[in-house]
Amino acid sequence: MIGTISPIAFNLGGLSVKWYGVIMAAAIILAVSMAMIEGKKRQIESDDFLDLLLWAVPLGYVGARLYYVIFEWGYYAKHPDQIIAIWNGGIAIYGGLLAGLLVLLVFCYKRMLPPFLMLDVITPGVMAAQILGRWGNFFNQEAHGGPTTLHFLQSLHLPSFIIEQMKIGGVYYQPTFLYESFFNLIGLILILALRHRKHLFKQGEVFMLYLSWYSVVRFFVEGLRTDSLYLTAGIRVSQLLSLILLIVIVALFIYRRKVVKPKWYLDGSGLKFPYSRD
Repeated sequence: MIGTISPIAFNLGGLSVKWYGVIMAAAIILAVSMAMIEGKKRQIESDDFLDLLLWAVPLGYVGARLYYVIFEWGYYAKHPDQIIAIWNGGIAIYGGLLAGLLVLLVFCYKRMLPPFLMLDVITPGVMAAQILGRWGNFFNQEAHGGPTTLHFLQSLHLPSFIIEQMKIGGVYYQPTFLYESFFNLIGLILILALRHRKHLFKQGEVFMLYLSWYSVVRFFVEGLRTDSLYLTAGIRVSQLLSLILLIVIVALFIYRRKVVKPKWYLDGSGLKFPYSRD
């Protein structure tokens, strides 16, 4: 059996570059590339995605940090100097997604772009970024589940490098990062296989399918994790938010189909492409 893998990818002078950072950078590039390819088919310029990236990524990290700090306020109220110490860990993906959504809505208003279509176009890339990004947790040996046995991990037919990385302090743990990554991969394949079918998705529904899928996956995976944020004793924040999101998405889907009756996803933006806003 091989040993655990170092979280440090390489050293550049006196700077240690971690695998987490490398993977996050690769995930962002992957997400933007996928959005730009699909955007051209839906009459949205590549520059719009690049400009959105400049705002969404940093503010997304701010949102992810604020979300974590809010639900761990008991600690940060006593240690306010640690609030900005994001390098010590402590971000939450739901906070990043919510912040990113707000940025996108403002961006689309300023650029006169259809927000639901933009959400549909970037959704597969965001999903792919999440799938890849979870492997940053793998290298950091974090976001894992409770203790388990070597026999259980071997029964999952996992490669030895994953099994050994899940051995922390002499104890084997559930690879919840892998569970989330794997089931989101199934969701991504489903979305990619269906999104170009005629008269299947209205604008906004690719995004809603993703959010529904992720809410269900996260609800069950969160129940296995040992580092959950809690609203009160026994109530995990991410599980509660997953339930709320699922209910809201189902209600929104029904309302838009019956009342709003939006355009089909494949109709695109309806803007002349390439277009000018001068």
